[in-house]
Amino acid sequence: MTNRILAYVLYGALFIGGAASTTQASDARETPLVRAVKRAMSSVVNIHSEKTTRDHDNLFGAGRGRKVNGMGTGIVVDERGYISTNHHVVDGVDSLRVTLKNGGTYSAKVISTDRTHDLALIKIDSQNPLPVMSMGTSSDLMLGESVFAVGNAFGYEHSITFGIVSALSRDVEVNEKQAYENLIQTDASINPGNSGGPLVNLDGEVVGINVAIRAGAQRIGFAIPIDDARRVIAQLLSVEELNHHYHGTLLKDVKAGVSRKLIVEAAQPNSPAAHAGLRPGDVIVKAGVVDVVDAADFERALLGRQSGESIEVIVKRDDKTESLELTLAELPANMIATRSRRDGGHAQETAEQSPLQQKAWELLGFKLAKVGADSQIFNRSQYDGGMRVVDIRRGSPADVEGIRKGDVLVGLHIWATVSAENVSYVIEREDFPAFGSNRSLKFYILRGRETLYGFMRNTIQVGR
Repeated sequence: MTNRILAYVLYGALFIGGAASTTQASDARETPLVRAVKRAMSSVVNIHSEKTTRDHDNLFGAGRGRKVNGMGTGIVVDERGYISTNHHVVDGVDSLRVTLKNGGTYSAKVISTDRTHDLALIKIDSQNPLPVMSMGTSSDLMLGESVFAVGNAFGYEHSITFGIVSALSRDVEVNEKQAYENLIQTDASINPGNSGGPLVNLDGEVVGINVAIRAGAQRIGFAIPIDDARRVIAQLLSVEELNHHYHGTLLKDVKAGVSRKLIVEAAQPNSPAAHAGLRPGDVIVKAGVVDVVDAADFERALLGRQSGESIEVIVKRDDKTESLELTLAELPANMIATRSRRDGGHAQETAEQSPLQQKAWELLGFKLAKVGADSQIFNRSQYDGGMRVVDIRRGSPADVEGIRKGDVLVGLHIWATVSAENVSYVIEREDFPAFGSNRSLKFYILRGRETLYGFMRNTIQVGR
């Protein structure tokens, strides 16, 4: 009996010792990488898209469309559902669906894009605040530093790949229309579906946005440095662009390793910033409840507020902390007009009310607005300008052939349509009625990165 009891005691001791060993092993297994992944994972979303492609013989014919599914990745940049990704992930899509780490699925809409830097902002409407990704800096990245990528690789959601920083300041040309400067090269595997996702350091902070791979190579991927990306994201979040509100503060991000701050360069005369008392050299540390590190933080703190609404802005000035009150104002009309001329923004464009517009509306079924040659729409394209479609008449020739609002008309028949005068020249020609027979009025539009064409019947035979 004594021996049997002793055996049970020894077995129990071994069992208890085994449990302790297992706990110690688990602690050892939770490496800095595992902790960083845990910190970053909940702020990464998977993006699924659907777009329509057209047959080349008649891109806009009824029944010719073919649905294509796409995928990408995004990073939560604001708890209200604002998510950054690549422009090429959302370019020309018909619909977007976002899946969170907790499995929640939402429809998303495109808020703003920057084709040149291949970045975009989308938004979902979530009942609960989303976890915002912790932002690092790319200013002190080191060759050989450990990093990992998170993304929707080949549709495998929230996949992790691990590697190092292979090189810095790479300039990469993808094709004749898209080139990148100052990219991070990494050997963490970047696959189709990773676009728009984060490249993360071992502190769980984003240091880059994955954007491209080297076709035919192994473990050569590229990411946009987060410091460069955040400057663009600040523009994509701009309250002037999205809300037509005005603060009048000229800002500069300064990032050098652990030193990261947002400095006021100037306050425009008679602007809300000037009235609030913001001065050159002020360092903005907080706006409302948002801790401010860069201009993207400042813009998101103001986003969604009403004109006339005030927000407390905390600044450091001469080693002292000051509390200022910034009151947003409506963006002046002359600034809206200037912005529209500069960037061809959708929201600011309106169709000219003229006999030409009326005739184009009656005969072809669209209204047009001028887009300048300096618009980002035409970056790295063959076109010098065009006319954006700002309205479509239901059942019209333009509607039937699949033209939609936002398309840019760049040609009719054999002529370019850079201006209203170009369009007028075509539809006022004596032989214009003949263009309408046998679907022979050819048109060319720019939609995203693609030039599409089709043939419209028109109604000039009756009503000219």
